[in-house]
Amino acid sequence: MSSIRTEIDNYVALVTLDNAPVNAAALDMLQELTDVFDSFNDRDDVRVAVLTGAGKCFSAGADLKNRPDLSIPGKRWNRNRVVREVAYSIADCAKPVIAAVNGPALGAGFGLAASCDIIVASENAVFGLPEIDVGLMGGGKHTSRIVPHSLTRRMMLTGYRAPAAEMYRRGIIEACLPADELLPYCMDMAKVIASKSPLATRYAKDSMRTIENMTLRDGYIYEQGNTAKLSTSYDAQEAVAAFVEKRAPVFQGR
Repeated sequence: MSSIRTEIDNYVALVTLDNAPVNAAALDMLQELTDVFDSFNDRDDVRVAVLTGAGKCFSAGADLKNRPDLSIPGKRWNRNRVVREVAYSIADCAKPVIAAVNGPALGAGFGLAASCDIIVASENAVFGLPEIDVGLMGGGKHTSRIVPHSLTRRMMLTGYRAPAAEMYRRGIIEACLPADELLPYCMDMAKVIASKSPLATRYAKDSMRTIENMTLRDGYIYEQGNTAKLSTSYDAQEAVAAFVEKRAPVFQGR
């Protein structure tokens, strides 16, 4: 039975984690999620995705009740690979991804949110790495990409769960909203992104993802290369023509 729901409308894909009761990150769910985001790279009907959770939880992290038997040769390596690659399927997805964090995002669930391009949360959401309380280790590397040094360590060493309001105050997430306003806000943002040239959006995400670990000089050179590629495209010419003619552009993604 599928634990991922995907709805596509007007170039926006709404991806919902649906593994009741807390959307625990079971291996089959993570593999399915990887497959979904990998498919977006080849779909012209998807220009942006919104990732959220069903019910009152985004994802409470690893499924501790249904862990694989790690004594089986190769099973630990397979589990680690699945857990590792799902984050990259989101981060490396050619299409932008918005996290609509509707409730607790803990452990692996926090990792999923941290891999998205934009993070928005409801007021009842919390973020944390509780693994230290269950004999495991949290995703410090993914967390430290977006969370300051001290708070990352506080989460890992104490199991502290940061409320969405604190995450917003620290500038880690884009907005902290009442629960009923979360998804409409994220879908409106997704529609704005979907209205842009899909080619420009693809180059923009590629630039942001690639330059993250580059020096200032090398990163800017890479961006300039993408700008040069984009400038010769049909969409770039259409954008200029639409601006001059004072009309809405009609992009073709080429």
